[in-house]
Amino acid sequence: MVKSPRAKGPRTVTRATINDVAREANVAIKTVSRVLNNEANVRPATRERVLHAIKALNYSPNLAARGLAGSKSFLIGLLYDNPSPHYMNGVQIGALARCRAEGFHLLVEVCTPETKNVTQQILTMIAQTRVDGVILTPPVSDNEAVLEALRRDGMPYVAIAPPKLSDVPLCVHMDDLRAAYDMTTYLLKLGHRRIGFIKGHPQHGAASLRYNGYREALSDHGIKFERTLVKQGYFSFESGVDCANAILQGSALPTAIFAANDDMAAGAMAVAHQRGLSIPGDLSIAGFDDTPVASLTWPGLTTIRQPIVEMAAGAADLLLATIKERHHAGTPAVALARRFQHEIVLRASTAVPRT
Repeated sequence: MVKSPRAKGPRTVTRATINDVAREANVAIKTVSRVLNNEANVRPATRERVLHAIKALNYSPNLAARGLAGSKSFLIGLLYDNPSPHYMNGVQIGALARCRAEGFHLLVEVCTPETKNVTQQILTMIAQTRVDGVILTPPVSDNEAVLEALRRDGMPYVAIAPPKLSDVPLCVHMDDLRAAYDMTTYLLKLGHRRIGFIKGHPQHGAASLRYNGYREALSDHGIKFERTLVKQGYFSFESGVDCANAILQGSALPTAIFAANDDMAAGAMAVAHQRGLSIPGDLSIAGFDDTPVASLTWPGLTTIRQPIVEMAAGAADLLLATIKERHHAGTPAVALARRFQHEIVLRASTAVPRT
């Protein structure tokens, strides 16, 4: 008689719980919770024992349970509406790394500031997700209605590169005007006198600062401003193509084009190649941000390095510190603006103009 094999059902995997961690470390459940929440009132030896138990048991805390157990959801919202995927990729990398290090999760939400009911959309998202705070990127950080709605709601927020530092108590920023001034000055010192400029998106406060830096550098060096050399872009590759085509239509061509971000500069480079112009022999091209695209173009793009990843990480640091302070002390954080330095990164797309 042959016995039929016993049917094997799905194998059940038992996940370790916070109770298992507490027993393994010989501490109270509340102590494990304090360690998970990075609270300061835990002895170093006890913290080490709990962390060792978490690793040994491969314990992963349930985010929903953590939120229900306390007043925090351990969720940070990141609101964006930026046409440059390279810029937003850097922002997400920086913010995500800091949130993970502190046991928080990052919730990324697209937000269109010009939408009629944008403030209500944001407040609804906050109510549904119970985020502990939000990080605002340009141009969301430029929208006064959004900022006012968050202030009324009592929601902690940090703005990245707001146009007016006085309007935002917590922010990270760079001196965009000075950076554009420095790049224009660099091109002038190379010998360029007719420098085209592709403006950034008109709804981004940083765009006007970069344009002003370009104008001021021309003025300070005694170079006449030529309006025909300036075109309105939108921080996208396609708008860079359109603007470069418009700038290069005349008979008296510029010897350099400075675009307010790398995506638009890449568009200008594509137009130059299509027209048979040598870069940098016939036309020097410079960008802004030093996103990955600056290293992928041919030739490599001279640009201004904006420390995007570091700025996003700094924004997350400020926000997490504010949340922790409110949670423990019940008082808001003091006003703080953290400034980051720019740097001109020289590559092969710029050179002395031909005689």
